[in-house]
Amino acid sequence: MLIERSPPAATPQLDQALDDLAALLLGQGQVDARGIERARRVAAETGQRLDAVLMHLGLVTERGLAQALAALLGLPVVPPARYPAGPVLPERLAARFLRQARALPLAEEGGVLALALADPLDAFTPAAVAAATGLRVAPEIALPIELEAALDRLYPTLEAEEAAAPAAAEPLEEDAERLRDLASEAPVIRLVNQMISRAVETGASDIHIEPFEDHLRVRCRYDGVLQTVDTQAARLTPAIISRIKIMARLDIAERRLPQDGRIRLAVRGQEVDFRVSTIPSLHAETVVLRVLDQSAVEFDYAQLGLPPRVVQRLTAALALPNGIVLVTGPVGSGKTTTLYTALLGLNAETRKIITIEDPIEYRLPGITQVQVKPQIGLSFASLLRNIVRQDPNVVMVGEVRDLETAETAVTAALAGRLVLSTLHTNSAAASIPRLRDMGLEDYLIASVLRGVLAQRLVRKLCTACRREAEAPPALVAEFALDRRPGWQGPRLWQPVGCAQCRNTGFRGRIAVAEFLAVDSAIERLVFSRAEHTEIERAACAAGMVTMLDSGLDAALAGMTTIDEVLLSVRAEA
Repeated sequence: MLIERSPPAATPQLDQALDDLAALLLGQGQVDARGIERARRVAAETGQRLDAVLMHLGLVTERGLAQALAALLGLPVVPPARYPAGPVLPERLAARFLRQARALPLAEEGGVLALALADPLDAFTPAAVAAATGLRVAPEIALPIELEAALDRLYPTLEAEEAAAPAAAEPLEEDAERLRDLASEAPVIRLVNQMISRAVETGASDIHIEPFEDHLRVRCRYDGVLQTVDTQAARLTPAIISRIKIMARLDIAERRLPQDGRIRLAVRGQEVDFRVSTIPSLHAETVVLRVLDQSAVEFDYAQLGLPPRVVQRLTAALALPNGIVLVTGPVGSGKTTTLYTALLGLNAETRKIITIEDPIEYRLPGITQVQVKPQIGLSFASLLRNIVRQDPNVVMVGEVRDLETAETAVTAALAGRLVLSTLHTNSAAASIPRLRDMGLEDYLIASVLRGVLAQRLVRKLCTACRREAEAPPALVAEFALDRRPGWQGPRLWQPVGCAQCRNTGFRGRIAVAEFLAVDSAIERLVFSRAEHTEIERAACAAGMVTMLDSGLDAALAGMTTIDEVLLSVRAEA
């Protein structure tokens, strides 16, 4: 059985391959000449390989490097679905060797063993595997994060469980020092780091760590939908949760009250922030990490999927020198991303922009951002009153939660400031009765409100596997699809599922939105205390396209499905 291996030594062939790889990356535009030169200097100083340095510096991504190696060597990149359900040839290849070599046998057929390699430039491992198995080895290129996940699944180690096992005479739940020691064990640190890295690499927006009586469940949210990605033994629960609390600088001895914290971590060469929340549950604390990866977020209206007509109306409202512009929708509907995009569009040398947030999700260059701290009296309203004295041109208030904040925002708008904020309502028109219910006078609403954007996020069809299907006649009749501008016959796009979209049929999300511009007709309805349905009818008569219609247009264009639109829009109606 193969047990040990030695690290590959540098050879002229390896040096030439790395030079060829650098030239290929340069030719593909993945990195510029200055980046290559910088990486060469670091490699010379540290003794690391050039490809490893390029990735650690964040100059190339794991996937970009793997694809470049595939083009250089003429080898395929392993898709996630190709990893086996169980170990291949476990009696001949030891788990310890495979972990050290960062290799995994995928399948054996006709005397040929497909072998996934995180380092395809390593000639030792394929030769050693061939000698141990007596088979011809066909190398394939693996993304390290996916390979590590497969190794963890197929060859679970006992060392992490042993490290987390409490002493019989020392109850874990009563010993904070023991928890701290467990969280500092190398296996636990490695396990948590792999969990976080895997989530970031696969594009998760949240990591949910949920303890149960007999296991610890780890789920990630992809495109708004939770998926189970891992389970761990129940005995690992205290160590894993304590490790995350230490990273977030939370009190590990406090397990009775909710806590909030933040982690900043370098993942694959990129700085990523995580917002951490813990709450006590039946078996232990439940932990949620919100992934705030600025490199994965594009503050661009087109990337958000906002229709051009909505962007045009929103931009016109933002161009006004004063007033209030609101973005509404439920939690997780992309309101903050839209506001950040608006702020970056307004950011200029001639404008002073200040934000009041709880919490600050992303750092915006050139903009003053202030964190709300209610425990010391720094509320939205109190901060807004003081920030006006800083003479800003534009102020963003994270959320209008109460009458005090609403009145202070109105005062700022009347004083010549443009105020952006969010509100929790189901539609753009419903924001006006909501402000009225808070206690804001109708004449103030009419005086300062310039526009309201309401939006939802719907999952976007994977373009690699979507297919056309017959549109049910009942659906066509219900929504009059055949009378819509984008109608091209009795066919709609449907999800299928492939490796690129984790077999869900969807990849990414887009916004469906409506924008209510406050004109003289809307102002008259505000003064007459009209209900939101009447306000919405007047807005539509003036050219507003509702969220439902915006979603149906996206479905006809093949961007999403009607079911997704109805699930997001009608569920909130």
